[in-house]
Amino acid sequence: MHQSVKNSATAPERIEQIRQAIARAARDAGRRPDDVTLVCVSKTFPAAEIEPVLQAGQRVFGENRVQEAMEKWPPLRETWPGVELHLIGPLQSNKAHEAVSLFDVIETVDRDKIARALAAEIEKTGRHPKLYVQVNTGAEPQKAGVLLSEADAFIARCRTEHRLEIAGVMCIPPVDEQASPHFAMLNQIAARNGLKELSMGMSADFELAIQLGATHVRVGSAIFGTR
Repeated sequence: MHQSVKNSATAPERIEQIRQAIARAARDAGRRPDDVTLVCVSKTFPAAEIEPVLQAGQRVFGENRVQEAMEKWPPLRETWPGVELHLIGPLQSNKAHEAVSLFDVIETVDRDKIARALAAEIEKTGRHPKLYVQVNTGAEPQKAGVLLSEADAFIARCRTEHRLEIAGVMCIPPVDEQASPHFAMLNQIAARNGLKELSMGMSADFELAIQLGATHVRVGSAIFGTR
């Protein structure tokens, strides 16, 4: 859990502490706190544990699995309007229809098969979720994401061949490496490709990510506790 968050605090208290830490990190980096969006990672947590965080005013959430989000979020959204839902886990092409209908941001576009499936669903439904390309900055075989060396070409294909609007990039650095080089690499990819949104940084390193240009930080355990 993040060092600035007290273990004994409730989820609403912890989220306020995270918001304050985000604001401090943004100001320290010469940025406006409003330029950084907190994506509260609610994967595996039931609606009953999410509701206090909604009551505390949080409206941007991240989920890993399409099926889990489909079961959990439609009823919550009826009670709590204005929720922005991010898919932050790997997407299978056979779930593209559900993903486009449910999510406002899909952060894990990483191969042509997914790009084609999303393009078809977007054309069919007229719904346009924001799309981020996931980059596997550590070239880890167990992780999703396009390799660093292929990122520019894949972003170009998404735009030209698949006619997708790409809004940003996302990465998950290796747990056993310093995160800062990975964040810097993602920032460079975004800059080269004219992308404004960078989803990077989690509970342990979101302040560092903000220093290196993150516009979205994904924080779960520092808010909800361990799963």
